Amino acid sequence: MSNPTHKHTTVLDSHGSIQFDALLGGHALRLDADPEFGGMGTGPGPKSLLLVALGGCTGMDVVSLLHKMRMPFDTLRIEVEGTLIDEHPKVYSQIELTYRIHSAEPDVEKIQKAVSLSLERYCGVYAMLSQVARIEHQILINP
Repeated sequence: MSNPTHKHTTVLDSHGSIQFDALLGGHALRLDADPEFGGMGTGPGPKSLLLVALGGCTGMDVVSLLHKMRMPFDTLRIEVEGTLIDEHPKVYSQIELTYRIHSAEPDVEKIQKAVSLSLERYCGVYAMLSQVARIEHQILINP
């Protein structure tokens, strides 16, 4: 692994409750837990943000790659589902990615190549999470 060249800093503040207000690169985000766990449900929980990060990371890659490949599409929806183990610490043991792409002129090979490149080469979140969870994916074109 190469030496770190970029640092990211996030600041989280709690004002006496389980809620945290996070500041990420100038953007505010509230983290919270469901009421059954002592929260008020006013924001996503930390583990669900991992799924958002994975979907966003690979999604941005795929969109960028499809643009470079000149593969037009109308919409790309990525559904990310994680399965938590029952014991503490409750971690994701399996994650499923579903890419739903709508295109008037779909090129299946280009779409598959963009997803493969994202997962195998570019998406750092996938690279990290795949070390601890089995990640599977499927691609649905004009479902």
